[in-house]
Amino acid sequence: MELKKDTFQRLLEIMNELREKCPWDSVQTNDTLRTLTIEETYELADAIIKNNDELIAKELGDLLLHIVFYAKIGEEKGAFDIGTVMNNLIEKLIYRHPHIFGDVKVKNATEVEQNWEQLKLKEKNGNKSVLSGVPNSLPAMIKANRIQDKARGVGFDWEERSQVWDKLQEEFAELKAEVEKGNEDGIEAEFGDLFFSLVNTARLYGVNPENALERTNRKFIKRFNYLEDKTIKQGRGLKDMTLAEMDEIWNEAKRAEIDGQEL
Repeated sequence: MELKKDTFQRLLEIMNELREKCPWDSVQTNDTLRTLTIEETYELADAIIKNNDELIAKELGDLLLHIVFYAKIGEEKGAFDIGTVMNNLIEKLIYRHPHIFGDVKVKNATEVEQNWEQLKLKEKNGNKSVLSGVPNSLPAMIKANRIQDKARGVGFDWEERSQVWDKLQEEFAELKAEVEKGNEDGIEAEFGDLFFSLVNTARLYGVNPENALERTNRKFIKRFNYLEDKTIKQGRGLKDMTLAEMDEIWNEAKRAEIDGQEL
């Protein structure tokens, strides 16, 4: 534990020195760092998708650098420092885990989540909206999932998850009707409703929609790369092939996956 404390203290000392002496680090602000932080977050997400522990550790370090950087800027402004950040986090974790640090009893993870959302509302004396904690800049699919999770946390959810299938079919029918009308604005709106319902369906069946879609993205990329490589080896280009010819190689890639072959 002492070694970890010493290491963290060393990191803070290095940040102090960088702010004093480095031409680049000394001129950074919250605004200039923001987009870089977003990039680092996505790089961590990529490492997690790859299930590469060494890469995850590296990207966590890059993200930690940003946290320390923002804290240093806050300290320079006299607003807060890294101690403030950590103490706020400690207080939040203790307050929102009364089943660990208090006498509240819970049966499962679902009840923990429900208590978490209720406690968040109490922190603002009940004046905070249930959905106010969902960042506006989240990607739409992740945002939809978080919105639905938070609504579920206060009891706004289907009584039985099987009920969602009727809603899904209803949204699909409404989309189809707008397509038949040729109403572009209506088509976009109904696509949104259908996507939202699909995310809801995934959530109800314990599937993270972002992970599910990314899994399909990676599968498509792998198969398409196989298709492209195969045509190059044949001395052909994809534009010169018929859809049937491309589909044949595509199915070849699918069979190779089923057989466990490396594409």
